[in-house]
Amino acid sequence: MEDIQNTQPDPSLINILLVFNPKTNKIEAVKTVDEKGDLKTVPNTKKNQNQFLKIDKQGDLFSNFFSNFLSQLKNPTLFNFFKSPLKESEKIGKQIQHHLTHPSTEGEEFLKTYKILTPNTNTMSTNPLSEKEYQYSADQIDWNMMSKFGLTQEKLEKANALDPMLKGFKTNGLVPVTINLGTALTRMDARLSLNTNDAGDVVINIHGIRKEPNFNFKFLGHEFTAEDKKNLMENGNMGRVVELINPKTDEIIPSVISRDRLTNELVAYKVENIKIPDEIKGIKLNEEQKQTLIEGRALYLEGMISSKGEPFNAHVQFNADKKYVEFLFDHKERQQQSHSEIPKTFRGKALSDEQYEKFKGGQTIYLDGLLDKKGQPYQGYITLNQETGKVDFSFQNPTKAREQAKPMEGHKTQTAVNSEGKTNEATKNLKEPLQKEQQTPKDKIQQAKQDKPQSRARKRSF
Repeated sequence: MEDIQNTQPDPSLINILLVFNPKTNKIEAVKTVDEKGDLKTVPNTKKNQNQFLKIDKQGDLFSNFFSNFLSQLKNPTLFNFFKSPLKESEKIGKQIQHHLTHPSTEGEEFLKTYKILTPNTNTMSTNPLSEKEYQYSADQIDWNMMSKFGLTQEKLEKANALDPMLKGFKTNGLVPVTINLGTALTRMDARLSLNTNDAGDVVINIHGIRKEPNFNFKFLGHEFTAEDKKNLMENGNMGRVVELINPKTDEIIPSVISRDRLTNELVAYKVENIKIPDEIKGIKLNEEQKQTLIEGRALYLEGMISSKGEPFNAHVQFNADKKYVEFLFDHKERQQQSHSEIPKTFRGKALSDEQYEKFKGGQTIYLDGLLDKKGQPYQGYITLNQETGKVDFSFQNPTKAREQAKPMEGHKTQTAVNSEGKTNEATKNLKEPLQKEQQTPKDKIQQAKQDKPQSRARKRSF
């Protein structure tokens, strides 16, 4: 253990171990394992980084180290371990803590990016890539080609997008992509993944956003029914096995189909590759339940235990896009979760504690130092929409804009008389419209008209 701590590899290749401490219910950084096999941790803060247990980031080295590390630990299955780049450990640790405290479907996906599987660990992940760690290495990627899309290794690592790609997944979120066609420049947001072409080269897949799935044409030979379309649009999974046709070989392949909820892309997954866990959040699955999930159908489970140790019930279903069994929550639960998970960052800019409290309370917050897709700085105002739970952005302060839209004190008389048909006692005998901010006769001529008795009935005064 000491040899690993004393080595000084390139900082960009250093990972640390984070652990959820069941005694404190907090994410902490691993320091070491003592002679008795007890885990020693320290608070996950920048000032403690010199005490962190540091490990080489490369896949095989990390896997070998972690196996050795667990063999020294007295009770490895009592802990949930996560790995994080050293430079971002404090930020990522806070995000992991948040998702453990506020469980959600999106949170489960985020946690899977950093969680390390231990023997007999109860986990939702059924993807063998999670155990295998990495399917690709960064050295296999053609970074010259990637640069033509405005992508670099540093940029993807900073966005926490490279790790999922190397594991064989799509990026968790959308990534800005620039496509330079020489005569035209196209910018778009997309999810990214890696694949191996017929020549054995690792290539990038760009999953652009679609307005909606194209159900008008057959998908690999499958014609969607009304029920198929409804299921895919409502929860993202079609819910049954269908026979798809490989366009290259004409082979018939039993598969399940899901919709990428971020891009609306339709994704198929072979039934023969589906792996169902023996246990989901403390619930052991029988063969009938496993078969239900293999067939793409949803399964309702009661009495599951969250990472925080609290019981909950939910439907689970295999998702062809994510390649694992996911939680399904109804619309009301999703809405409650989206309202409770108020973001602490906006477009990569972290809010201070003071800003966050005001933002959470519905106040408008000014942010500077935001960066556009070309890396140029800009600033603006954000407000939490209390009805939708989403963040509204404006280049102008919306609070001041609303105030300016209302008549100022000097305009009240003018707008009441000219626009609302009301009468002001000081100008009631004037026939011409009042000028800007006018509340009394503007000159002797208007004063004379005002003083002249009028026989007609008075208008309603205000």
